[in-house]
Amino acid sequence: MSTVSANASVMDGIYRHQRHIYDLTRRYYLLGRNDLIAALKPPSGGSVLEIGSGTARNLILTAKRYPDAELFGIDISAEMLKSADAMIARHGLADRITLAQADATRFEPADLFGVTGFDRVFFSYSLSMIPGWETALRQAMQVLAPGGELHLVDFGQQTALPGWFGKGLRAWLARFHVTPRESLDTTMALIAAEHHAELSFSTLYRDYARIGCIRLPSA
Repeated sequence: MSTVSANASVMDGIYRHQRHIYDLTRRYYLLGRNDLIAALKPPSGGSVLEIGSGTARNLILTAKRYPDAELFGIDISAEMLKSADAMIARHGLADRITLAQADATRFEPADLFGVTGFDRVFFSYSLSMIPGWETALRQAMQVLAPGGELHLVDFGQQTALPGWFGKGLRAWLARFHVTPRESLDTTMALIAAEHHAELSFSTLYRDYARIGCIRLPSA
């Protein structure tokens, strides 16, 4: 079995049943997602890609906040895509949101969507579930259009929270193959420098979460 197929099987195993209650439960601890969506601000008629789109919760909110944007999403889990398709149809957004099954570390947007570059790309609590997360970040940069922005929010290291809380959270997250990325800030800084791009990065809720953005220079 290939690495891609193995990763897809793992995610399908996790979400085969969880996908039905995912949004109800995650709303209480996936903090900062709405902050990310508010910061996207794509240009009028711009294109937005979510990597690890899950149930499409974020894409639906993005579509409603930015009615002129074109929305795209990829996820490695076929099970999650079932829920996402149903959610998108329920909200009447099938004409604005396009999904595809793909591996975040290697995908061709032209083949999947007929799009060569996106004005905005974002990860929302998906990077901590991608084994090759550094590769996924670099892949995301490759599909950004000139002047585009890469946004992300994910778990922090809980540095300003009680030690017992951080230890318990990480142990619980590990049950779902979630690993907060300790070097997220330094990796993003390195990638931004490689692209002569601007980086903004900060912590949220006493480092419960981390949120960042890399802005490419215009052509």
